Order: sequence, then structure tokens, then C-alpha cells
Amino acid sequence: MGQFTRRDAIKALGATAVAAAVPSVGATAAPEYHVVPEKGAELKLLRWKTFVQSDEDQWLANTRRFTEQTGVRVLVENVNVSDITSKAHMAASVGAGPDLLVGALEDPQLYPEQCLDVTEIAMYLGEKYGGWYDACRHYCTLADRWLGLGLAFYPYLVVYRESMVKAAGFSEIPQDLPGFLKLCRALKARGTPAGLPLGNAYDSHAWCYWLIWAYGARLVDEDNRVAINSKETIAALEYAQALYPTFISGTLSWLDPSNNKAFLAGEISLTYNPVSIYYVAKTSSDPAMKAVAADIQHAHPPIGPVGRRMEYSGFAPIVIFKYTKYPNAAREYLRFMFEREQYGAWEQASFGYVCQTLRAYESNPIWTADPKITPFRDGGALSLYAGYAGKVGPASAACSADFIIPNMVAEVVSGQSTAKAAVARAEQRARRYYKA
Repeated sequence: MGQFTRRDAIKALGATAVAAAVPSVGATAAPEYHVVPEKGAELKLLRWKTFVQSDEDQWLANTRRFTEQTGVRVLVENVNVSDITSKAHMAASVGAGPDLLVGALEDPQLYPEQCLDVTEIAMYLGEKYGGWYDACRHYCTLADRWLGLGLAFYPYLVVYRESMVKAAGFSEIPQDLPGFLKLCRALKARGTPAGLPLGNAYDSHAWCYWLIWAYGARLVDEDNRVAINSKETIAALEYAQALYPTFISGTLSWLDPSNNKAFLAGEISLTYNPVSIYYVAKTSSDPAMKAVAADIQHAHPPIGPVGRRMEYSGFAPIVIFKYTKYPNAAREYLRFMFEREQYGAWEQASFGYVCQTLRAYESNPIWTADPKITPFRDGGALSLYAGYAGKVGPASAACSADFIIPNMVAEVVSGQSTAKAAVARAEQRARRYYKA
């Protein structure tokens, strides 16, 4: 894409008042613009309810500030993350509902024609704040058009009890897969097992994608051809078969809150999760939870045969629906919420749960205030995307929504299917969406 200019903003947005930039620390002196909201505009935003209350609180505080400055009232509604994709698809289908929506992963790719083009805002913010991470571009663009903006990554790391890992004979999380398996076996032998979700949950996506990528497997190749049926996938599934017996029982039905609850209850010593477990323990007034927080550490997952980090982060795009009666007000709301004064405060309040999509926010003090949080800072930079290594689009979005990769792993570790049969089934399911 070409450089975003003042003329581009005027031409693209029409009712736009462009002001001279006053660069803040960490931002470049890119030209700014402010879109003039429509008279009497009111907006409704639908977003998924997070696991960190301060994220929600600060978002609402920033929204109130926007209303104070513009007069535009914004109603924010929160729903369970498991419901957001279906609600978004319904709104796009009927052409009515929220003006803006915070979705998950590739959601906008399921209804690209219903997304208001926000390319100009993306270019402006990218130039001002150091550029967007690669995975964000994959998720949010289609044919050089930005369907939405990348609101945040939600990085996943190995979350563990330091005392239990040391009691098992390890000073830290091994960064190779054989060593990681040895650790999990030792934890199980001591009665402090690991626990990774295998139900239809976003947490299941996180570790199952990481595992197949670590072996060099992928659902599709660079040409969007289904490539899951490979010796690399079989090797990853064989590792999963060896790892699964170290888990606490019941993980096949675990959903997103399940591993959080088990960890905080002391039932497991290790899982794969965003910072939300640490947040709950750290902010609790219960002395027992404070003790758990002091014992929690975070580590990047091991590196597999592919030889480099192949990590997965949750991702939240924010889109404006074309049917909105107030497109300028919605654009201005997005611009406002991504500026440093608002975004920096939101990221800070979120305790590391929210990881930036714009590189300039790597300097947010939250990432160095507590060393236990620091590893989450690099989630956006290290993260691949769910449709890797092909092009993100309706097919990759449908495969994520259908939980093809987690289901494949679950079928094998549960004994429901052989690795060969599970891979063949995953291949067949993926071909329903990747028809070419």
C-alpha cells in the first residue's frame, strides 16, 4: 500500500477535519485526521466479555471520554466469546444489529462485503505507530482492503507453578519437545499433572496449532492447497498421544474457563493460557491466591523440529458494519480508541492480557513493570495466524470455526481414531471449505 497522505484522507472521507499532528512519545509525526461524526449519531458496539475485568472497565472509561469529546453516545454490550461469531454472522446476514463489533480470529473474512472499508484509518495508524504486525495484516485484509482493524492479540504461554516444576526436577520449562514431555511425565508422577484443553475452545486452538506448526505441519500450504495429510502432522499427533496421559482427566470436554479454574484450584501445575490466570491470582484479596500468584511463572512453548518459534495468539479484530447509519461516527470512534492516550491506558489496565497490534506500543510500561508479564509483550510479533501458511479468507475462517485441528488432536489422544484416520478426516473436512 502507498503512503497515507493528507490528500488521501480528504479524498476518502469527505467530511473529515484534518489537523496538524502533535506527535506523542513513541509515535511518528504522521498527519492526523479527525472524522466529523454525523449529527445526532449514536453507536452500538458488541464485544466479547473478557477474562480480565480491568480490560472492560478501561474500555468503558475510554468510551465515556469519547462521548464527552464528541457528544456521540456509545452503548457497549458484552457477550460470551463462544457466542460472538454466530452473533456477528447473524448481524451481517440480516443487515441489522451493532454498528461495530469486536470479533475473533478471521471473523470478518466470513462476511467481507458487510464490512466498511477502514483502509485509510489503518494506514494512518500504521504510519503513526510503527506499523502493524504481519499476523494482523493477514487477519484483517482482503485484496489490499482493510475489513477491520486488529484490536489486540491475546498471547498464549506456558503457565506453570514454579515450585511444582522444581519439585519435579526442572529449573525451568524445557525449550525442546522431548524435554517438555519428560517434565509433564514427572509432574504427573508427583500428582501435579498438566492440563491442556481439548474441547471446542479457543484455548484448544492455541496449543494444537502450536504443536502441529512446531513439527512443520500446516492445514494448507502457501497456495491454499490442503496440506494437513503429511508425515509432519502424523509426528505431531504421535507426540500428542504421548503427552495426553500426563494430563488431568476430563480435558477432552474442557472449554475456555476450564483450565483457568483447574489451575487456580491447585488441580494442575501447568497449562497453556493468556495472562488471565495470573491476573485473577494477583488481584485477589485471598492470601491463598496471593501465594499462588507468587508461584506462577510464564514461558514460551518449546521449539519443535521446525527449528524456530511457531506460536499462536488469540486475536480480536474490530469491524464497522456497512449498514451503520453513522459511518463517520464509527470511524472516529475507532481512531480515538487506537490513539496512544486511550490505547496505552487500556493496554496498561489489561495487565498484559491485551497485547498490541501496532509496534509502537511495545514500549508500554506494563511490559516491564512486572517481569512475569514481560514474555506476553512479544505475542503479536511472534504469532502466526490461524490460516497459516495460506491466505486468510472465508475458508480459513470456516476451518477455525469448525475446530478442525483441535478435533483431529482430540480424536487421536482419546483413542477414537488412529493418527492416519484422523488426519484423513481433517483433510476431508478442510476440503469442504478449500474447494479449489
